[in-house]
Amino acid sequence: MIHEVDEGLRLLLAEEGVPGSGVELAFDPPTTDWAAKRNAPTVNVFLYDIREYSAQRQRGSIEKLDEAGTVIGRFDPPRWFQLAYLVTAWTNRPQDEHRLLAQVLRGLARHEALDPQWRTGTLAELGLSVSLETGGELAEGRSPTDVWSALGGELKPSITLRVTAPLAGDLRLVGPPVTEGVSLGTRAAVSEGEVDERRHLRYEDTGAEGDDFSSHRPRPGGRRRMRGPL
Repeated sequence: MIHEVDEGLRLLLAEEGVPGSGVELAFDPPTTDWAAKRNAPTVNVFLYDIREYSAQRQRGSIEKLDEAGTVIGRFDPPRWFQLAYLVTAWTNRPQDEHRLLAQVLRGLARHEALDPQWRTGTLAELGLSVSLETGGELAEGRSPTDVWSALGGELKPSITLRVTAPLAGDLRLVGPPVTEGVSLGTRAAVSEGEVDERRHLRYEDTGAEGDDFSSHRPRPGGRRRMRGPL
């Protein structure tokens, strides 16, 4: 799921024209060594914290459909996690960094969730919302100086980005749907010399005639599908 969120952010930024001509996009930790090896202006999206969002736990299952709309499996309930990113711009001049960072901020602030065309893999299969929070506080227990000290670098202007995404449960495959009724025939126990009487179990008001029949019961209505947070 983490790499799928990364890809979703990459597609979102590309849609917003970021990083643009001559600018690179990186997901590496922006350490001192990484900064020294940088050869071009770069937008860095660094994942620094992952924790479960237990308030959003759900029950039930999510249906997996084939191209014809038939249920072929069910996912166990997903678990939700918050991924915290630190977004920075790297150029040779502070003015250029601020300009590039402003472009990134504008692009991210326009969206409160990853649009469907930016969701891949299990995020696309689940069809649940992947929410975005731009410019909020750092993850609980963190401070900018703590993060940059751990990276071995100096404090740098950055945009905090928090993504809340579902981690898919195990997929349980199911058989094809039942399309025919059930016919059950029985014979009465008889003594020697008595007539063997054949009996049939049938549903009331089926309109069935003859010895054998299959009951045609109406198909159930549309299934309820679990939805994620809007």
